[in-house]
Amino acid sequence: MSALPTFEFDDKILAQGAEISRKLDQLRVEKFPTTGQKTLRRFTMAEVAHYLGVSPNNLKRLHLENKGPEPFVGSGGRRFYTAEQMSELRDYLDKNGRSDAKQYVPHRKVGEKLQVIAVVNFKGGSGKTTTAAHLAQHLALTGHRVLTVDLDPQASLSALHGFQPELDKNPSFYDSIRYDNPVSLEQVIQPTNFPLLDIVPANLELQEYEYDTPLAMQSPSQEGKRFFTRIARSLETVDDRYDVVVIDCPPQLGYLTLSALSAATSVLITVHPQMLDLMSMSQFLLMLGNILKSIKKAGAHVRLDWLRYLITRYEPTDVPQAQMLGFMQSMLAEEILKNPMLKSTAISDAGLTKQTLYEVERSNFSRDTYDRAIDSMDGVNFEIQGLIHKAWGRL
Repeated sequence: MSALPTFEFDDKILAQGAEISRKLDQLRVEKFPTTGQKTLRRFTMAEVAHYLGVSPNNLKRLHLENKGPEPFVGSGGRRFYTAEQMSELRDYLDKNGRSDAKQYVPHRKVGEKLQVIAVVNFKGGSGKTTTAAHLAQHLALTGHRVLTVDLDPQASLSALHGFQPELDKNPSFYDSIRYDNPVSLEQVIQPTNFPLLDIVPANLELQEYEYDTPLAMQSPSQEGKRFFTRIARSLETVDDRYDVVVIDCPPQLGYLTLSALSAATSVLITVHPQMLDLMSMSQFLLMLGNILKSIKKAGAHVRLDWLRYLITRYEPTDVPQAQMLGFMQSMLAEEILKNPMLKSTAISDAGLTKQTLYEVERSNFSRDTYDRAIDSMDGVNFEIQGLIHKAWGRL
């Protein structure tokens, strides 16, 4: 038997990477013709009422009275609104509704600080990016001005929003926090297919920050020694444009994650309820705590409005998972979100087309599968929204 032929590893992976990239771009153009940019479906009257916090009958009455934007009327008389029209409805209700109608536009008021939520976990596969994407989109659908930041060089959050870094050549947060010739964050921000949601996309160049920072620490300048201030300082330049920033941190405890945590007003830790994941999270927390103590001595700001653990990919009928959840609740009861993120084929199937649950059509799934998934997702996100409003002193 002849030996297997050897091959050049670098040439092989470069060729395979280029082929995968080409095929992904082909799929993107097929899925989002003709520009290759993501669009957004229309929302049913029931969905719009749900995110506005009104009854469907209220919206129906507005339409019959020719008030507010004109919906698209489909077969059977069903009414649909675009996300832009949802924002118009929110503004209309704010100006013409009841005396307490300001609840329809939840923008920050004077004295309410920008909420910066860092979504973190040391272990990949915990649902971190899925959580960040759905949270940012949900907050936009409920009327908040949102900036989501992809801080992971793998750029999965960017891909979910229709970006392909190696082809689109968009800048990343690295361009705004680099030590030499940084640009303003405004030059990096890109719009998404959600009207109130912008994104700072990622690319592989973000990894350079992990290499640049140790070198900057050795330079005469103090910039490297205060690396943890760079993301916070960059976000300050767009403070007046947003209510909430959602940061998807990389699955590693490096300078990017530490900089994000120093900028954060709150932290969401995703965890899958299994023993190995809990052991990994334990190590992550111990390492993170010790490192934060060190940079705190150097002047880092690490005070939070809230910290919560989100149970992800949860299967209530899985006895070991239920036992593990009980074990975690016995230790962290006050800081585990009451609503877990249920495991669902609807979420994974939507991801196959680079979409989230808020983008896909309900008709693409069985009714029970979709409803179970969206109810779980909304339960988590409304709970987090409540924490944001409580930090503003509204509840």
